[in-house]
This record gives sequence, structure tokens and C-alpha cells, in this order.
Amino acid sequence: MARVTAVEPAKADPSLKPLFDDFLRERGAVPNMFRTLAHDPKILQTWFDAFRATLREGEATTRVKEMLAVRVSHLNQSRY
Repeated sequence: MARVTAVEPAKADPSLKPLFDDFLRERGAVPNMFRTLAHDPKILQTWFDAFRATLREGEATTRVKEMLAVRVSHLNQSRY
């Protein structure tokens, strides 16, 4: 069982609605990591901005960056 519960998008702080709507549009769901950070909207927004900056197209495509994230997760035996 999780120590910190994930915030349901419908019950999240109203300031997070645009951010959650973006996730729903782009991915079909709000990842648990972001739902958990939603307990503190300022922390979530800061983390989200860093996440977006990291995955933004650049020298490597977003697809390559996501594949790297999956590979690193696998190598670290992450169950998530």
C-alpha cells in the first residue's frame, strides 16, 4: 500500500486543472507520480516544468528520451 495517496484529478486543486487536462489529452491518464505531487500544487508545477524541459525535443527526440527512461528503469529493476 502506498504511503502517500494519489490525488484524484477531479479532487485536485483547481489551479492544476490545465496541467491535468494536458496529461489526459496527451497520455489518456495522469501518471501516479504527478497525482501524488498534487498534494502541493507548487511542487507539482515546479517538477512538471522540469519534466517538460527535459523531454522537450532537442539533440535527441522525445521518443528516444522516453525509450532511454524505460531502459534505465529496467536496468534499475524498477517495478514502476
